[in-house]
Amino acid sequence: MNRLEDYLALHAKETPEKIAVVCNQQQCSYEELYQRVCQRAEELTPSKPPRGEAFCSPPRGSWRGVIPFRSTQSIDFLVEYMAIHMAGAAAAPLEHDISEERFDEIARLLAATPVPEGTADVLFTTGTTGRSKGVIMSHRTILADAENLIDGQGFTPDIVFVISGPLNHIGSLSKIWPVIMQGATLYITNGMKNVEEFFTALDYTPHKKPLPSGGAGVGFATFLVPASIRILLQFSHDRLASYASKIDFLETGAAPMMQSDMEELCRVLPHTRLYNTYASTETGIITTYDYNNGKCQAGCLGRPLKHARLFITPEGFIACQGPTLMTGYINAPKGEEVQSVQISPPSGESEGAFITADRGFIDDEGMLHLLGRDDDTINVGGFKVAPTEVEDIAMSLPDVADCVCIAADHPIAGRALKLLVVMTEGAVFDKRTIARYLKSRLESYKVPLLYEQVERVNRTYNGKLDRKSYR
Repeated sequence: MNRLEDYLALHAKETPEKIAVVCNQQQCSYEELYQRVCQRAEELTPSKPPRGEAFCSPPRGSWRGVIPFRSTQSIDFLVEYMAIHMAGAAAAPLEHDISEERFDEIARLLAATPVPEGTADVLFTTGTTGRSKGVIMSHRTILADAENLIDGQGFTPDIVFVISGPLNHIGSLSKIWPVIMQGATLYITNGMKNVEEFFTALDYTPHKKPLPSGGAGVGFATFLVPASIRILLQFSHDRLASYASKIDFLETGAAPMMQSDMEELCRVLPHTRLYNTYASTETGIITTYDYNNGKCQAGCLGRPLKHARLFITPEGFIACQGPTLMTGYINAPKGEEVQSVQISPPSGESEGAFITADRGFIDDEGMLHLLGRDDDTINVGGFKVAPTEVEDIAMSLPDVADCVCIAADHPIAGRALKLLVVMTEGAVFDKRTIARYLKSRLESYKVPLLYEQVERVNRTYNGKLDRKSYR
């Protein structure tokens, strides 16, 4: 089993009638999905298989480079994605609404830039902290990430995994991998703009006869960014609670989750495993932590998973090792080329490591704790402040719906912290009340001097605070 598509073929043979994917009121069994993938792979392959033979692997020596395509929340995405692999090429899923000009630019870049044979995907980062880069990932990386999630979060063949995020980014794309490997079921929605569709997914009943694994029922799981979780808690609190017995586990990542939201989600879903995961396109899936364990520690991300290792550099940065790491970059800025993943750790080990821009520490139990990104740190009066710490405390105020802490000019201090605040509907903005609350819980140098009420704060597609837009 060297590729994800090998597992698709296995399940098409062993559990052909099992539902593999559901989307837009359509569903596809493992046998049907495999046939559609094979047919599309044949269309993509210049060398056709002999008549009457099933297409299940590319002809030897037929490496075809990287094929870009627009991602959609559909069964067709899954077919195209795996068919490209099966045809002996690498997949580069792009934003569904990317302009023709940008699509053509990326296509020319991919055609002119060689990548290693055996590359599975090229994923383009969002570029919120810099220039967008193409991250090269191998088939080995995909399988290692899938096994990390299976081992760390308990994926089983009986899981129905609900995907609401865009499939051209690792947060949601990486959930396809363990689902297919385990022979479970994907339920793809069109995002969280229509919350009703999310709950409709949780009402889905895929099995009309005993499960192949002998399981007694269906468990649902999902991945939601913190912003989507906050929307559910604010506007669909009671309804989410009514599904508590059906949701086996819920994972979050991509951005720090507020302590107050973590605690509230634990109350709403008391028996659900709630995972906070440390992962990125460059590092793959590194750690995961069930914070619904009575401790609910913000910033705690758990121990390294079976195919991951990490250490903290002398400068305090998180460094990752193992087969989940990317192969390198396409179109990286100078100084961030492919060789950036071949940095040797200070311990003298020969294995390369990827040194992230995240600061953290490892506690006495071997748990990773995230302190924030180095490029997010604000230097005020000689003190370094992690804005997430300020935002976390501010968000625990009932009348604060959202906020972001930024650096701003001050007539006396020169440079000072400023808190932009979105108030809940009907709440009155009182900067003195907010400042007193923060002062009671933070060191004085971390308390912002400036406050402003805004209608919204800038966020990326996946809920991350778009700090770059405020710099």
